[in-house]
Amino acid sequence: MTTFTDSALTALQLITALDAELLTIVGRSLAVSATACALACSLGLVLGAWLGVARFAGRGAVLTLLNTFLAVPSVVVGLVIYLLLSRSGPLGFLGWLFSFKAMVIAQAVLVLPVVTALTRQAVEDAEGLHGEQLQSLGARPLMRSLLLAWDERYALLTVLIASFGRAVSEVGAVMIVGGNIEGFTRVMTTAIALETSKGNLPLALGLGLILLGVVLLLNVLIALVRRWREHQESGVAPAFPLGASI
Repeated sequence: MTTFTDSALTALQLITALDAELLTIVGRSLAVSATACALACSLGLVLGAWLGVARFAGRGAVLTLLNTFLAVPSVVVGLVIYLLLSRSGPLGFLGWLFSFKAMVIAQAVLVLPVVTALTRQAVEDAEGLHGEQLQSLGARPLMRSLLLAWDERYALLTVLIASFGRAVSEVGAVMIVGGNIEGFTRVMTTAIALETSKGNLPLALGLGLILLGVVLLLNVLIALVRRWREHQESGVAPAFPLGASI
């Protein structure tokens, strides 16, 4: 109990004193996750919206594959990207292994199925409510997907926030492709694992508290967005009135 108390007090001191090593790790972790989410969401939102509206042969197989990717272990993703970026791999000429870019790619690959699947579900539900109306007004699938995605923008905002939470809490893939190199590729999750194994509990606990704080803040943001959405919808007319033009 004394060890835990001492470690917790020292961890709080590191946080309040804005320890340089701790801030460097936190900053790098947030930068990697934010960049990965920007890449994954820019593709996942468009692809998910299109899948929510489009009907084509083999769509069921595509959705099954997408749902399968949701359950792929992060270490498997890290292994595949490691093989691609290694010297003998097809992308080895880039020299990105054990770098910031490699960690961004790993997190983006992990987040992409999450964003795509959640966006697809939200747009498909909206398609069931407004799809026939938009189709009667002459909107083609691509246009309908964009309109419905905009109409569900508050729900999709929670998808973006949740995807960042998924990225920032990742450890397996970034450990493999980043190497956990001090001063270069060490992020919060990998640093917690390393410092705990070294017995440096104050730094590990300090990083853990910050990570918990980030996750808590994301959940608060999601709750606020949902409440804001409910408030907006309670006083707003249907998004696509019959007299609207496309």
